[in-house]
Amino acid sequence: MRLDAHQHFWNYTENAADFVWMTDDLGVLQHNFLPADLAPLLAAANMDGCIAVQAREVQAETDYLLELAASNPTIKGVVGWVDLCARDVEALIEPYSDTPALKGFRMLIHDRRDADFADSAEHARGVASLAKFGLTYDLLLRTIHLPSAIRLVDSLPDQPFVVDHIAKPKMDGSDWEAWHFGMQEIAKRPNVLCKLSGLVTEADWSDWQASSFTPYLDTVLEAFGANRLMIGSDWPVCTLAADYQSTLDIVTSWANRLSEAEQAAIMGTTCAEFYSVK
Repeated sequence: MRLDAHQHFWNYTENAADFVWMTDDLGVLQHNFLPADLAPLLAAANMDGCIAVQAREVQAETDYLLELAASNPTIKGVVGWVDLCARDVEALIEPYSDTPALKGFRMLIHDRRDADFADSAEHARGVASLAKFGLTYDLLLRTIHLPSAIRLVDSLPDQPFVVDHIAKPKMDGSDWEAWHFGMQEIAKRPNVLCKLSGLVTEADWSDWQASSFTPYLDTVLEAFGANRLMIGSDWPVCTLAADYQSTLDIVTSWANRLSEAEQAAIMGTTCAEFYSVK
């Protein structure tokens, strides 16, 4: 099975106020992006389906994505949003306990000014509640958040985690040493996987080269191994810098040197296992 492990849908027309992160310089994203828009792109790339990931920090986002999944079989799973810092977090999650399409949750750690938010008491308590429901957690990080994320992972050795967008290193190399060390460290935890996604939007949107991503991809391959990596487009966010196919091609071309089994893992097997896609 070939799966896009990370993309988004939104109805911007009806919910513009919810997308506080979508500033004017991201105007190309201020439109509706729906399953019907992605379907031909998936088909052209020979992808069997995708994981729809939250893009709004409102619980209605989870319900919206689950509704889309119910009527679009290419959506193989949903990573939703709930306020994991809420005192009644288990009560917020409980209504979804019999919803197979819901695979996990994430919060926007990378937008937090507090570099130690990931293992803050409130957030860690909420993430700890996911195990009861058999749910995963997507770690949306930047390099500065890696130390805190490692402490969070160490406190929850049985919780499945996946690092989104290889932790968003600065593609100008300015945080290379800290990122390289942090990714090697977090990869030592066997319950942590990594998404090969979000690369083009961390580079120069109008002048990126696929070869510039190779050191980063090589690093996570060495750290995690192919069986703990999964390809993701981050569509439609990727359209700031590249179209859907070009975004996938960065990873598929780089992975051509790997064995067929390793390529199969990156292209979907790992994603299917992590998110329990049947």
